Parts: sequence; structure tokens; C-alpha cells
Amino acid sequence: MLNRDHRFHGFHALDFAYKRGQSVRASVVSLKYALNDRRQTYRVAVVVSKKVSKSAVVRNRIRRRLYEVVREQAANIIQPYDLIFMVYDVQVATMDAKELQSSVLGLLKKAGIVV
Repeated sequence: MLNRDHRFHGFHALDFAYKRGQSVRASVVSLKYALNDRRQTYRVAVVVSKKVSKSAVVRNRIRRRLYEVVREQAANIIQPYDLIFMVYDVQVATMDAKELQSSVLGLLKKAGIVV
């Protein structure tokens, strides 16, 4: 699980990234990101709608898997970005861990967040 400093808090916490952010997309996941100079570290949110899966268990599994992949890349994220991962397919819950990691890392590289 991510440290509390790296999570969004509050009702309108995602508004900054949604309004001012740019996005990149892979086949099953997209990333909305914005550089937030008012913060000291990055923040991450994972959005999985009920359209992806009606089951809360599956949606939470997807969130946990994506948070873990981002946590592993935490040392490479040096600027205070606001990151919002949006999931579009239930396939993320069952896909291979290496495949998921390469997909998320590809998004982060495409956005210029990690080298």
C-alpha cells in the first residue's frame, strides 16, 4: 500500500489533475497527469468504475495491483506529479504481473515522468 503522503485526500482532490492534466493511454489503462508545484511528492489515484466490473472485490483487486506497480516505481518519480490511472477493462484484474508492470511503466515513460 502507498504511504499516506502519496494518496489523494478530500472531496475535490482530483480536480486539479482533471482540469490541468494531460493524458496518455494504453490498451486497458490510461494515465492523467499534472505537475503540481504546490506539493513535495507525487500523489496517485486509481479510478475503476462499475462499468469495468460490478463486483467491488474485483475493482479493489485492480486498485491494489496498480498501487503496487506504482509503489515499485516510486524511486523513479522525482517530481511532484498528480497521477490518476483510469482502468477501462476488467482484464487488468487477471493479467500477468509483468505485463501490467510493463504497461504502467510504458505510460509513465510516455508521459515523461520516469526515464
